[in-house]
Amino acid sequence: MRDSAYHVIYSANIIILYGDIYIVMIMSLVDHILSTGPGEKLFLLGNEAIARGLLESGVNVATTYPGTPSSEVGDVLSNIAQKAGMYFEFSTNEKVALEIAFAASISGLRSFVFMKHVGLNVAADSFVSTVYSGVRGGMVVMTADDPSMFSSQNEQDNREYSALAHVPMFEPSNPQEAKDFLVKAYELSELFHIPVLFRTTTRVNHQRGDVVTAEIKPSKKKGVFTSNPSFYVDLPSNSYTLKQKLIEKMGDIQKYIEDLGINKIISNGSEEYGIITSGEGFNTVMDAVLDHNLKSDILKPGVTNPLPVKTIETFLRGHSKIIIAEELDDFLEQRIRSIAQLLSINVKIYGKMDGYFPYSHEFSVDTVSSSLSKIMGFDFVLPGDPVDMSSIPQRPPVFCPGCPHRATFYAVKRAVNMAKIKDVIYPSDIGCYSLGCYPPFNTGDSMISMGASIGLATGFAKVTGQHVVAFIGDSTFFHAGIPAFINAVRNNSTMTVVILDNRTTAMTGQQTNPGVPVNAFGENAYEESIEAILRSTGISNIKTVDPYSIKETLIAVSSAIRSEGISIVIARRECAILRDNEMRKEKRWEMYDVNQDRCTQCLRCVENFACPAIYIDHEKVKINPTICDGCGVCAEPYVCPYRAIEKVVPVAD
Repeated sequence: MRDSAYHVIYSANIIILYGDIYIVMIMSLVDHILSTGPGEKLFLLGNEAIARGLLESGVNVATTYPGTPSSEVGDVLSNIAQKAGMYFEFSTNEKVALEIAFAASISGLRSFVFMKHVGLNVAADSFVSTVYSGVRGGMVVMTADDPSMFSSQNEQDNREYSALAHVPMFEPSNPQEAKDFLVKAYELSELFHIPVLFRTTTRVNHQRGDVVTAEIKPSKKKGVFTSNPSFYVDLPSNSYTLKQKLIEKMGDIQKYIEDLGINKIISNGSEEYGIITSGEGFNTVMDAVLDHNLKSDILKPGVTNPLPVKTIETFLRGHSKIIIAEELDDFLEQRIRSIAQLLSINVKIYGKMDGYFPYSHEFSVDTVSSSLSKIMGFDFVLPGDPVDMSSIPQRPPVFCPGCPHRATFYAVKRAVNMAKIKDVIYPSDIGCYSLGCYPPFNTGDSMISMGASIGLATGFAKVTGQHVVAFIGDSTFFHAGIPAFINAVRNNSTMTVVILDNRTTAMTGQQTNPGVPVNAFGENAYEESIEAILRSTGISNIKTVDPYSIKETLIAVSSAIRSEGISIVIARRECAILRDNEMRKEKRWEMYDVNQDRCTQCLRCVENFACPAIYIDHEKVKINPTICDGCGVCAEPYVCPYRAIEKVVPVAD
């Protein structure tokens, strides 16, 4: 990963600093986030710096539904919130999380709600209305966008939400700013009684850099709510007045941010070229400018809605050519072109709208250099790819060794094949089990958003008459699946739903959900029953199986797909990572190997079961002992009919 003055190391667990490698123990680092005094320096992940910023802002309440790239903020808070006197929870979904934070805010406490970019879609209904109502204690809403879709189904630009909702928006570009801008955001929020949008991107959340700490601010112990229906009850008669006040408020905020001290101007003595950029785009632009020794001034506003018009006007008038470099949408460009037109500023503007910068994916130094070369006239050619990519074997993402989902998908496909059912439709959902879309399982015909598999399954069943087998996870079930189940029952649907309950929110880092008996702090909590909730909707055909038993799962799925109405198979087995940790702790580690005398090289275990621990070496099937976790599923006769896979002597600890 590139290391320069502006683009620091991108790594979650390994810190690379001045050529040395330091392995940081997470718990130790978490303790430092809480205990380090003012004026000291920590080397923090952007998300860790955000957690520290919450402490320095005196935040009382923080809520989230975990989603990459925002998840580490919650992981840190689950370890320090109680010690810091902060209430924290993993909420059922983002809408609920936002509503809890808003309730705290209008009770006079500072609150923080955070989510990945698509999570704000879930919370948007309440979010837009909270801006009308306004707040008492400061309230910040963090949206962590994911340009290039490293772990997301789209790369929407959530800056657009700030314009839609008429809400101020901060955009940090590094861990230090992520912490410091939070403090400023809370000050603005309370001064103008308005929620603040705090927009990060993957590279900001997962970037590491030096962070100079400030004093931790003590938080209030208790809030007090005072009824004020004209603000907090969004009847049309109230909202009509509140909307006009909101527009006036944003005008006042525009004046306020001019002197907030977070607009960065880097002067290189150029009267010809000026570059306006923001957030992570600033880091990439700076690397390109330094690489090519470009003579251009740079303006980076810290608040990008509303824009600091006076600062931008001065910058525009000081240059004959303006380059607007921003990732994803032309959010800044549209507004800056409008400013130039309204103020009759004669300046040439280059950006996305005239084809110089791409609308998709995150910036790289090469793509920015290529764009700047076309505008500024220096020589640069995008480096070609000397490697013939077609010669490289594909390496699609796979389930972990021992993942119970692999066994579930294997059983489902086998049951469907045994039943000789053709044209099955497989709506899938968001989570680890989305990997079932890849070969050899190929059980993903649609996947659009959390909980959508059930709604899509209902639609497919109604309009096609084909067999429908849908997949949804336990956390996703609680997040957004329940209303769709109620709708399916209400409208007499026929479909099979496989609920993959791995007892955690796995893909984002093993956070808790309502289906497990502990909360974010590991304390006892009420465990919601998926079976009981389903029965309450009117569904009775429910079977719960252990996916490590292929036979049990195969029988349950075979029965379900032959049933009329809605049939449910709950495949319940904890995430392999959780199981492995427990087995190591209890010294119960087991291993499996291939008996070469029995192996017939049928390759069913390799081609159909596809565990990454099983591989072919010199035409022999083998098991890699370094990654086999001893689940034993491959040894079942439904995977290896010749019983060539056998348990070996446990490895000594």
